[in-house]
Amino acid sequence: MERNTAHTDRPSRGGGVDLTALRREWEVLAPRWISEVREGTNSVREGMLDDLMLEACGDVTGMRVLDSGCGEGRFSRILAARGAAYVLGVDLCEPMVAAAKELATGRDEYVVGDVQSLTFLADASFDLAISYLNQCDLPDFAANTREVYRILKGGSRFVVANLHPMRSAPGQWQRGGAGEKLHVAVDHYFDEGPRRFTMMGMPLTNFHRTLSTYVNTFLGTGFTLERLIEPTVRPEVLSRYPDLDDELRVPNFIIYVLRKEGRRGVPVRS
Repeated sequence: MERNTAHTDRPSRGGGVDLTALRREWEVLAPRWISEVREGTNSVREGMLDDLMLEACGDVTGMRVLDSGCGEGRFSRILAARGAAYVLGVDLCEPMVAAAKELATGRDEYVVGDVQSLTFLADASFDLAISYLNQCDLPDFAANTREVYRILKGGSRFVVANLHPMRSAPGQWQRGGAGEKLHVAVDHYFDEGPRRFTMMGMPLTNFHRTLSTYVNTFLGTGFTLERLIEPTVRPEVLSRYPDLDDELRVPNFIIYVLRKEGRRGVPVRS
């Protein structure tokens, strides 16, 4: 889920979430999303988050990497180009996976699957896992966290980029008489659950959770929290991506750098 979206609906308490309906929302959005990503106009990722994600991942040479919620495969291809031995992208949206397969490089593979249940993957079989703005879209992010922990080798990282809980809570910019942005109003922060929003003119559903819910779930699963990043934008980047000016004022995103304790062993070099 991206930044330039109004987050005004109060999360709803209780009730089940229809995974089929969530998948259908992304299937409808997929053509617009794929077009934006391939035209290189996704300023949030290209102008800010990519560099931070790559820094958090570190040297991926020879690694087996899981891209949990890979979308159309853009970041998987980046990791493959940086020397990963194998990148597996998993996503529930069939049009996204089909698009990813079109540009597969030979070191990256893509499958349709539910990242909340990775039963087709063996225990301790990956050196690194990433979730790039996907856990906020999952009804059960804790299940995804447990599954990623299971498939990672000891000593491996799980790098999670997510919506900042302050911005996934209902609220939006408050403006002055001349239309200038004054501040972001945040309300109902502790009311976790699904909420509706609009992206690229299309209705979508994602999930608000508090910072403590995320961190305590990560720790309770067995991960250690190595680093917490609240991304901002470098001033010199604004000349190319002027729409990122909000990022100098409020945090829209957050990156959790997690590690599974133990020893990973030596990645395959190729």
